[in-house]
Amino acid sequence: MEFNTSQMIKYYQPIIQKDLETLYKASLDWSALKNKRILVTGATGMLASYFSFMIKYLNEQDFRIKLFVLARSKNKLEQFFGTESELLKFIVQDACDTINIHEEIDYIIHAAGAASPYHIINDPVGIIKVNTLGTINVLELARKAKTQKVIFTSTREIYGKVNNKEQLSESDMGIIDPLDARSCYPESKRIAETLFKSYSIQYGIPFNTIRIAHTYGPGMQLSNDGRVMADLLNEAINRKDIHLKSDGTAERAFCYLTDAIEAIFRVLLHGKNNEAYNIANETEPITILELAGLIQKIAANKQSVKTETSETSNQGYCNYKRVKLLTSKIEALGWYPKVSLAKGISNTLESFK
Repeated sequence: MEFNTSQMIKYYQPIIQKDLETLYKASLDWSALKNKRILVTGATGMLASYFSFMIKYLNEQDFRIKLFVLARSKNKLEQFFGTESELLKFIVQDACDTINIHEEIDYIIHAAGAASPYHIINDPVGIIKVNTLGTINVLELARKAKTQKVIFTSTREIYGKVNNKEQLSESDMGIIDPLDARSCYPESKRIAETLFKSYSIQYGIPFNTIRIAHTYGPGMQLSNDGRVMADLLNEAINRKDIHLKSDGTAERAFCYLTDAIEAIFRVLLHGKNNEAYNIANETEPITILELAGLIQKIAANKQSVKTETSETSNQGYCNYKRVKLLTSKIEALGWYPKVSLAKGISNTLESFK
């Protein structure tokens, strides 16, 4: 059945179509979601919106899932999802306010909150609020709504600085300096995970936290973000020289959006309750300098790549040495990354044409 995206963000409609068709072919028990009620917070964010698009796609196959999408802007909700209907309801509010939904909610995806260096520099208190107050509000709703499971989108940064490790499992943990300017983000994600565990112990709320590393794809915020993939893609799309804010030797590994979304669905449907799962694509590690060159090549740009450093270059960025995430736990649920870095970059560039 053709996926009706006529009212969604039209500039990447073809990519959405292909991605969702591919996701639907994954070996997942999609039938378990039929007739369920699902709430997604932060629904206009990249991960949350794609998750929601997949629910709408399933409804095109007559799954009759009632989807509640929560965000602060009704205009953005309409831009992403069209108009409300029997199976699509808008919750227009800040997640830091009490969430009042007067019916049972089977599953909640709690993805509200900013993660970019821009927000870390300009709104650290807001980041802490949504990860603490917002998480409490979600968990209080889960108590009242008889929720079967809550998924929390956490981050690899909760591991902090870890020495003498080549890879990090979900049971490893390092040090975070609470007085570091960036710590508003990983520290508040840590307390959010602790809140989930505490609500599970005290009130029996089932949950999973997913610790995500460097996800990118169509719909990502390019301006006023500050993360390296967003910055490089933004300059490539605008046919500019790429200016790196470092010498480019730092290494990263990037996970394409549909691979991350498939992992979320696998944890939702098959994950062991009250545990954390790493989500990362460690198959193609690459330096930032190499990444910049690859993006320019795929974009067929003749512009150059320049490096520059200054006293403020690293403001808002994580300065820890990168340690690989061990993903054997999510792989045991049948997941593995399918989209290569080159293909993912190509899809993302195409989506912004």
